[in-house]
Amino acid sequence: MSSSIWHKFIEEGLINEEMLAKAKQMQSQNKSGLGFNLALLGADEELLTKKLASYYGVEYIDLLSIAFDPEVLNLVTREKAESMCILPIKKSGKNVLIAVADPIHPELTSFLKELKMLKGIDAEIVMAPESYIKLAIDQVIPKEQKSRVAETLKDIAGTDVDLEIVKEQQIQEDAEAVDEAPVIKLCNSLISDAVEKMASDIHIEPFEKEIKIRYRIDGTLVEQPSPPVKYKRAIASRFKVMAKLDIIEKRKPQDGRIKIKVKDKMIDLRVSTLPVVWGEKIVMRILDQSNLQLDLTKLGFEPDDLVKFQKAINSPYGIILVTGPTGSGKTTTLYSALSTINSPDINIMTAEDPVEYNLPNINQVQINPDADLTFANALRAFLRQDPDVIMVGEIRDQETAEIAIKAALTGHLVISTLHTNDAPTTISRLLDMGIEPFYIGASVIMIVAQRLMRKVCPDCAQPISYDEGILKQMGTPQYLITNGKFLKGQGCSTCNNSGYKGRIAIYELMEINEELKKSIMHGADSTVLKEIALKNGMKTLRQSAILKMCAGLTTLDEVLSVTVG
Repeated sequence: MSSSIWHKFIEEGLINEEMLAKAKQMQSQNKSGLGFNLALLGADEELLTKKLASYYGVEYIDLLSIAFDPEVLNLVTREKAESMCILPIKKSGKNVLIAVADPIHPELTSFLKELKMLKGIDAEIVMAPESYIKLAIDQVIPKEQKSRVAETLKDIAGTDVDLEIVKEQQIQEDAEAVDEAPVIKLCNSLISDAVEKMASDIHIEPFEKEIKIRYRIDGTLVEQPSPPVKYKRAIASRFKVMAKLDIIEKRKPQDGRIKIKVKDKMIDLRVSTLPVVWGEKIVMRILDQSNLQLDLTKLGFEPDDLVKFQKAINSPYGIILVTGPTGSGKTTTLYSALSTINSPDINIMTAEDPVEYNLPNINQVQINPDADLTFANALRAFLRQDPDVIMVGEIRDQETAEIAIKAALTGHLVISTLHTNDAPTTISRLLDMGIEPFYIGASVIMIVAQRLMRKVCPDCAQPISYDEGILKQMGTPQYLITNGKFLKGQGCSTCNNSGYKGRIAIYELMEINEELKKSIMHGADSTVLKEIALKNGMKTLRQSAILKMCAGLTTLDEVLSVTVG
């Protein structure tokens, strides 16, 4: 490419002389384009590609939003696609759209002539970032049909790449290592494999003599085949590049996001890095919009509890609090509630950290403490935006709680979360924050505690009998012991031999009636509040879990591990 354009980028402040010199040095070794190598050194590859496309008079295309046409993928071999960094995208009659990283690649003209002469195809080229094309090639033109970590590891087992490097060369070699074909293949197969297994998180943990890979599947961490320890630094760098993080910075945590297409599904990955003794631990939360369950009737509510919850979310004002530990499904419950009441005549606003899924026709705000956009400040702004319903991702402090209560008392429905073990202790948590009992009693209309339990795998479920004494000791009613349908998974390929597939929520709904309201205002403790709530029909988490077990949805082991008596 013409050197003048790169010097123009230097003048515009997009890159500097040192970066350009390093990128050229890296280019001679890894055979990738200057834009790709500049991105490894911290430049914005998308912006550089857009400016290059304008310079060459070629249209820029966003590969992440394109659906690839399978018919045109056989126009180029995997080897040629990788060597030229090109990818056919879609066909219209005899015209084919082809994404390229370098429109003046020395082999491109002859390739386009071949298409015209041998297949009668007219090609139109568009530009896309090199890293996006490489990622797409690996997704849509696999060398093998299977995309499994085990096969990938077997394939690269003989590759001799030594990543133990001296300190002064570390930055450059880390950047070069992420372009090694085995590393790209391994990282992409990790994501594909985890998505296929419906994992919620990927953990990559470096140790002295091994790298541990674990997926969180149905709430449980499951160990996967380990890649060679020599790839430790390169794997971390590769994922940091994909998440647009600083690969040079290894001393402090970083957070980023990866947007990727896996089997025609758009997947968001929330990436977190953490310096540990033997390198950087990477944890990636998989956010798959297609797996988001927004139907309240399918979350796990018992029929009578569902009626109570639907009544609460349709209230014109008040606070509904959903409580439970991290990973207990609170966000899904909140999103389902909002989707249920969402309509053109209601202004719904949310403050989240982070925004996990995009909900149609709902105004979602990403909290950004660095810009002084806290939950409290977002809430203040919401009250000037004529809202009907407000969702606050989490009430973390007194200031946020006070503004939420003010909103509820002035005619708004507020839905939020807290971290407590059950519904009654949520009142104690608000009191500990410094909220007056009167305001709690006047504003809170319902508290929902929840947990997630693993479901019995339907493909290998078999009837099982439990000791009647244990069931009675747990508080199982006799009619459920007599008529219960107890099942347990034996383990099969569907559930990775765990006996469980998928999860279901259990709920503890504490509806704040007049008796509870008066007790809260008079400072009653959580034990008294629990007694009143139970008398008024509240089911505890344990009781909710027992109902699921007796319906054959889960097992005794799950009930005992997830709930307390």
